[in-house]
Amino acid sequence: MAQRAVWLISHEPGAPLGGTVRFSRRYPTVEKRAKVFNGASYMPIPEDGPFMKALLFELRLLDDDKDFIESRDSCSHINKTSVYGLLIGGGELWPVVAFLKNNMIYACVPLVEQTLSPHPPLISISGISQGFELLFGIQDFLYLGQKHDTEINTKLNQLPDLLLQACPFGTLLDANLQNSLDSINFASVTHPQKQPAWKVGTYKGKPQVSISITEKVKSMQYDKQDIADTWQVVGAVTCKCDLEGIMPNVTISLSLPTNGSPLQDILVHPCVTSLDSAILTSSSIDAMDDSAFSGPYKFPFTPPLESFNLCYYTSQVPVPPILGFYQMKEEEIKVKITVNLKLHESVKNNFEFCEAHIPFYNRGPITHVESKVSFGQLEVFREKSLLIWIIGQKFPKSMEISLSGTVTFGAKSHEKQPFDEICIGGTAYLKVNTFMWLTTLELFCF
Repeated sequence: MAQRAVWLISHEPGAPLGGTVRFSRRYPTVEKRAKVFNGASYMPIPEDGPFMKALLFELRLLDDDKDFIESRDSCSHINKTSVYGLLIGGGELWPVVAFLKNNMIYACVPLVEQTLSPHPPLISISGISQGFELLFGIQDFLYLGQKHDTEINTKLNQLPDLLLQACPFGTLLDANLQNSLDSINFASVTHPQKQPAWKVGTYKGKPQVSISITEKVKSMQYDKQDIADTWQVVGAVTCKCDLEGIMPNVTISLSLPTNGSPLQDILVHPCVTSLDSAILTSSSIDAMDDSAFSGPYKFPFTPPLESFNLCYYTSQVPVPPILGFYQMKEEEIKVKITVNLKLHESVKNNFEFCEAHIPFYNRGPITHVESKVSFGQLEVFREKSLLIWIIGQKFPKSMEISLSGTVTFGAKSHEKQPFDEICIGGTAYLKVNTFMWLTTLELFCF
């Protein structure tokens, strides 16, 4: 008493294929039952293209079909029931209920709860009468009171939701699809939304949305002609939405500043409901990738109660915010260091903090330091063999600062001294840590 599949095919005389599949719906659970009931005579439901071609051929609706086909056109094959057998891929799909009305072919394949060889009497197959009832119900719904193709297209777009109500799992409950449409519209107005399992509660109070952007500028500067400097922005957009309702809808739009670098490698939170495909395809891995999307970047989502990271991204900035030079010369148990730092003119000279870490690996503890700093102060962590240059919250007006000095080390102690397999001899690095409220992408608009 169920249907395996349903089709609506518009008949278009003169068209290359003779028609177009306007709607199709398959029921996998019914198909599994058909495979069990039909046994060796089981014929799977074909794809839309082969099905349409076979059905148009059987209904004599193909433009180039002028020849006499005995299996179809002989007097012994006169069809009075609108139930057909379609030859597809060397097998026969039977029974197919189909009829043509207003240049639209309505078709379905009822479930037969027995073997199909030989064909059982039609009167014994209850799914055939239900198939007719379903197809006539769809026909009445499409053409009742309509005057234009636009109305038919609108109703065709409504069919998937209507069949969920009227014919769930292929079993017809109500052939009057207008009743299903009215119940859906009524439910959307009167029925409260169901609380999703992943949302444990709801918010009550003043609605507010808090958004913050956190960016890390990763820069590696070598001061060598044969090694290129690299830098990249890695960012995250964090949200906290205090909104009433079960499933509130929120959209955040991010726009690049003038001449801003496009975002790449974007990863979004699972609560984001839809996304422009161009946002996801921009990648920093492929140097030849020209698919950079310059926005605006719109993220529609249904927020959870807690704070969450809406998205992560990377971006290429023209220059690093701080340019650095670091030189170290080793002399027995001493090393001479020179550090120059310059704040780029495009970066606002205002930090929460700014400091430079100068570690010394594979050496003994620091015993003595002679230093000269043009700005800030130097702290010495002897046992950790570490110097920290505390620059503070801004650079001087010149935007340039320097540090020079000599560091003396004691005997090595293998227990506590920092060890590194790479930083041996003259191989060393300086790490600048800074935090500022206005980042490279501070002109993003919400």
